[in-house]
Amino acid sequence: MKRYLIIAVVLFSLASNAQQKKFDKAIVSTTMNIIAPDEEDVQNLQSNPDFRGGMNFRNMMDGETKFVTYVKNDSVKTNIKSDMGRFNIYRDNAKKSTTTIMEMMGNKSGFFTTDEEQAQMQKQRDSMIKERRKRDTTSKQMPSFDNSDNSTEVSISKETKKIASFLCTKAYLITTRFLGRKDTATVWFTPEFSLKNINSTGGFSNLPGMMSNMAPTLNGLDKINGFVMGYSTKMRRNRTMEVEVTKIELGKEIDDKEFTIPKDIEIKPMKEMRMMFGGGGREGFMRGGRD
Repeated sequence: MKRYLIIAVVLFSLASNAQQKKFDKAIVSTTMNIIAPDEEDVQNLQSNPDFRGGMNFRNMMDGETKFVTYVKNDSVKTNIKSDMGRFNIYRDNAKKSTTTIMEMMGNKSGFFTTDEEQAQMQKQRDSMIKERRKRDTTSKQMPSFDNSDNSTEVSISKETKKIASFLCTKAYLITTRFLGRKDTATVWFTPEFSLKNINSTGGFSNLPGMMSNMAPTLNGLDKINGFVMGYSTKMRRNRTMEVEVTKIELGKEIDDKEFTIPKDIEIKPMKEMRMMFGGGGREGFMRGGRD
């Protein structure tokens, strides 16, 4: 009897996994909101050394940002629109490369990086942070940004709700970081489908280069059995980031030209972008994003 029960459980598990569809084409619309603490006021921001005539990089992503992500086989394109400007991020998973096109204050610029280069930049940032800790033992302990040192556990709840017409289950990603500090992110996912090459859209976790340096990486998404339709996580300086899918078109046919990088914009190495924003001698290309 016990043997038959085990077989039944295995068959049920296999049937459940078989029901999940994996799509290599999709268009996903997502909204991200970064919420500042109520006690923060403009006077305190203007007295900050990072404030430059109204352009404060520490807070430039506050408020609402719209994402539209196009997925087709190994190509992923993300359009981003916010008050600070517009971005188009082209990801080639086969070549492991990313190109970012930025339009800010009427100026357009483009930057290119490979996964190997990003890994090197991350290694340099982590090394600088560790050296700073050694030199200044009286400063507050900064969180570790070396994701290889982090471990994440997934806790699934019984709570459900609908997001963009899909029934989603609530889960918690509990990540243990530097010195045992734990971060918890709330995630809503649907087990009905998954997408090739990406586990979620919106936020900073899937955006390499410039964007990924502005908030902690959301670890553990690869452990979610399905697609993440929304999540909420804490950021630096008491901010909260809330991300939610508003519309999703699965199996949508997309023209190849959607992933064609514009030829009228000069594409520079990512390290030049870091120098533009003062990242050449610091642990991140935007100092404000690390506090």
